[in-house]
Amino acid sequence: MSADPAFTDEELEAARVLFARPAVFALGVVQMEGLPPPDLPEVAFAGRSNVGKSSLINALTGRKDLARASNEPGRTREVNIFVLDEKIRLVDLPGYGWAKASKAAVKKFQNLGRSYLRGRPNLKRAYLLIDARHGLKAVDAEALDALDQAAVSYQIVLTKADKIKPAELETVRDKTLAAIAKRPAAFPRVAATSSEKGTGLAELRAEIIAACGLE
Repeated sequence: MSADPAFTDEELEAARVLFARPAVFALGVVQMEGLPPPDLPEVAFAGRSNVGKSSLINALTGRKDLARASNEPGRTREVNIFVLDEKIRLVDLPGYGWAKASKAAVKKFQNLGRSYLRGRPNLKRAYLLIDARHGLKAVDAEALDALDQAAVSYQIVLTKADKIKPAELETVRDKTLAAIAKRPAAFPRVAATSSEKGTGLAELRAEIIAACGLE
């Protein structure tokens, strides 16, 4: 298993300080033409509906309601963009899997996410969120394929890691690493986080800063 990076205390503290800076919702877009100019580094969060993208963005920035979390899967139907300290954009992509919407509407907002991945030159990394309790599912394969085809560096983030035992978490992480081993755009490390308990957030913040070249 690829171990977590050995970030120094200084790197972790620098990441904590940056993510404690003002973070604001900038805009939600429903078509590529509505995106802001590619003048800041961006990281994007993708994943199945209700996997915890909004909760993770809130936890990373230390805010309760920056991103609107919902118990209703498929609520995010736009590309929602947040700006952190005028230095990084955090991008919440529409969820996939299932949603309480028509098939046409689902296809529309999921295609928007794919278009974003393919057409955003300042996208430094995508984070594909996977529920640690379930691991990679068949529905995730299409997302992995889309990320590989877009040639975007992406990292798997296991969410809700506090909901299973540590030994089970390690098993899920090992299986996930094995599943992505031959995928060309996959980052060879799997993060494990808990938005509720704070597990893994310090390291993920540092990962984001490193990916954006803000070290």
